[in-house]
Amino acid sequence: MKLSELESPKSLKKKKRVGRGNGSGHGTTSGRGTKGQLSRSGGNTRIGFEGGQMPLQRRVPHLKGFKNLRKKVFNVVNVGDLEEFKEGTTIDYKLLKEKGLIMKKDSLLKVLGNGELSKKLTVKANAFSGSASAKIEKAGGKAEVI
Repeated sequence: MKLSELESPKSLKKKKRVGRGNGSGHGTTSGRGTKGQLSRSGGNTRIGFEGGQMPLQRRVPHLKGFKNLRKKVFNVVNVGDLEEFKEGTTIDYKLLKEKGLIMKKDSLLKVLGNGELSKKLTVKANAFSGSASAKIEKAGGKAEVI
């Protein structure tokens, strides 16, 4: 035996010849079984085809857009709303909740710059807009980020 005479096992295997009579062992139904869509020619179906039943991707309701799970939800208070507090007061989430200026539960507090402030206040919040922190410091107060 020489190296050039070696053959792979695949080259020795004969092709299955179907539909050549019952004596061959692959006659009549040609190894496809009896009846049904897959026994017919062209019986292969596309991925996701469920035999005419409404496919899963069409049964499930389609949502428009997406939901941002990391979105930060803020309670918003304007600088003008802080004018009602006495001078020198430290304003935080708890105090604003008692006064009824914020409604949303378990969310962050952000102060926006709409309105005017003439009193010296210390405001503690999770976020400030640029104009809000400028107005609070202009009035002599402090804008502390928690």
